[in-house]
Amino acid sequence: MNLFRYSNDNKRYHTFNYYLKNKYHHKVAKVSLNAGFTCPNRDGTKGSGGCIFCSNSGSGDYAGNVKDSLEQQFNDVSAILQKKWPNCKYIAYFQANTNTYGPIEKIQNCVDPFLNKKDVVAISIATRPDCLEDDVLEYLVKINTQCDLWIELGLQTIHDKTGQLINRGHTYQEFLDGLNKLRQHKINVCVHIINGLPFETKEMMLQTAKELGKLDIQAIKIHMLFVIKNTKLHQLYLDDKFKMLSREEYIDLVTEQLSYLPDNIIIERLTGDGNIEDLIAPLWSIKKVTILNDIDKLMVSKNYYQGCNIHLK
Repeated sequence: MNLFRYSNDNKRYHTFNYYLKNKYHHKVAKVSLNAGFTCPNRDGTKGSGGCIFCSNSGSGDYAGNVKDSLEQQFNDVSAILQKKWPNCKYIAYFQANTNTYGPIEKIQNCVDPFLNKKDVVAISIATRPDCLEDDVLEYLVKINTQCDLWIELGLQTIHDKTGQLINRGHTYQEFLDGLNKLRQHKINVCVHIINGLPFETKEMMLQTAKELGKLDIQAIKIHMLFVIKNTKLHQLYLDDKFKMLSREEYIDLVTEQLSYLPDNIIIERLTGDGNIEDLIAPLWSIKKVTILNDIDKLMVSKNYYQGCNIHLK
């Protein structure tokens, strides 16, 4: 018997696995795609160089090879997943950079072929809250009537001072505006946040989770900050300008954040996957399964469940 209602495996938070299995009654996996978009804080519109933690792939380290067609990228990955999970279904995930930033024709040409593709049960599009122009929003509203659509909004932090430091290029208010645009049309939103951003305190990181818990969001991804080789963050790290979270601090922080998130919010991720070849720190993040296991253990020892501390806000 499960202790938590949104879990199939005795997790104490609303797992993505639970959501997918109960909605589609199949194994469902994301296929990460690189459609060759850029970002407004890369091309000079709002800044250059992108966020200070981003590699040249623009948050798409595990997306497909941009030199290949989207069809080829999808076929290559899905063939591997099919061997692992026969009869697997897929979410076509436009991951790298900002996938609603560009001519509407390009966005349509990228997404349309996947709307009725065999075994694709949903479309997921990663973007920024300040890249939802009227024609883009109109298109998203249209495809939301044709398939299950998720928009993944990069926020990282509610604190504008940190946002300026990491060259985010948009404010928290712009995030709220973008979220409101999407939710007015009942488009599902998954928000990305990063723990361990330079100079943020534990209380600041908790505040980000607490504030998101008050909003109309459907899912969240929680990442640890990774220092990747040859990024601006790498230089800041080499100069010993900020302190990274320890493994223990991160695990403790995540359990606290989960306690302030309503239990209907899907937890898509509790830590990230840094590119091992280019990862400078934290090296403890490589052992992802052990981190997730220790989050589970700490929640048990604290007798925590997702949302158990909402009344303390």
